[in-house]
This record gives sequence, structure tokens and C-alpha cells, in this order.
Amino acid sequence: MNTTDAKRVLETALICSQQPLAVRELRILFDDELGADTIKALLADLQDDWAQRGVELVQVATGWRFQSRPQMREYLDRLHPEKPPKYTRAVLETLAIIAYRQPVTRGDMEEIRGVTINTQILKQLEDRGWIEAIGHREAPGRPALYATTRQFLDDLGLESLDQLPMLESPGQQAELMASLATTADNAQPELAIDAPPEASSESLPETPTDTATNDGTETALTSHE
Repeated sequence: MNTTDAKRVLETALICSQQPLAVRELRILFDDELGADTIKALLADLQDDWAQRGVELVQVATGWRFQSRPQMREYLDRLHPEKPPKYTRAVLETLAIIAYRQPVTRGDMEEIRGVTINTQILKQLEDRGWIEAIGHREAPGRPALYATTRQFLDDLGLESLDQLPMLESPGQQAELMASLATTADNAQPELAIDAPPEASSESLPETPTDTATNDGTETALTSHE
């Protein structure tokens, strides 16, 4: 098989796949006759071939995929004018804490935020596929340790957590999560027919607050002297 044919096979598989494909999976297309370095070189050639188009070939945490370029989204959004789901300040701040300080327990998050964290916040992030419990801390009660998932990286178009900007302020981290989450929910990362399911969520409050709400979402922590 010549280079042109091999690139055509890779291109077809990536366009038709609903999920990113790792190099080891792409090698199966050629009965493992092509090595990983050869596959990577062909993928680099494909990136160049698509450089001037509205779709790009990118590498994310779980493999390679085709996705629309960011500058194309304002046009694609006209096909689907419904607004993407938004997330409360509490959800975004919790996600930021996990992303930047993982692995962390619920108690760690509450200590950092200064408020109790409703179970529904963690469930919403778990249902979205962005966080998961990866173990338990050897402490009284053995609290669960939470970390972000590879799906989190894929949805945000990142290869690794190292690509997250270095931000010290929790507020800046939460704003970054808001921006990335909006990008992820607006994006059409693959050329598959089926769109990824949308998670139900709440709108961002106009004025972020950590005081208690009627439904008991959050309760401010008080110190006992």
C-alpha cells in the first residue's frame, strides 16, 4: 500500500468514527503492518492536507479526531440555534478545584470554597463524564478522591492537564472552566451523525453567591471559635 492509499484509509476511519482513535487502533486498519511512528507521520501529513479547510485533525487525550475549527462555530451554531447548557458558579468552581488540585475529596473542595457542596453538583459533573472517583483517602470515613477524566480532556480539546493555563486565583480558574465548558458544548468535535447527549444544568446566576438557596444547594460554612 502506498502513502496516498494509507492516508485515505486513515482519513476515512477518522471521519467515520464517533470517538477519537488512538494510534494502536489505527494500526489495526493495516493489520499492524505499519508501525506507530509511520502512523504518526501519516497523521501529520493529513494535518497539513487539511490545514486550509474548515475542519482540522487534532490529537486529544484518547486519540485523534476531526473537528470543526473554532472560527467556524459561529456559522455552525446557526444550524442549531438552541443555547448550550450553562453551569452554575458552584459547579464551575468545583470543577476548577478538581482540575487544578486533583485528586481531592469533597471535604477538600468545601475547605477551599468555604461552603458545603451539594451532592448534586458532583453528580452533575460525573453524569457529564468530566470527573470520577479514583480511590479513597486513608482517613476516617475513607472519603472518595475525585479527579478529572480523559473525557474531560477530550471535550475541551486538550491532550493533557499540562495544557491548562497556570492560574492561581480560584475565580480565574472558574472563569476558565466556564469558557472551556461553553466551547465544549458549542463544539461539533466529530463528523459523526449522532451528537453527544447534553447534560441538564442550571443557568449561571447574575451575581455569584455562596449563601444558602431555597433548595439547599449550598450552605455557608461557619467557623466555631
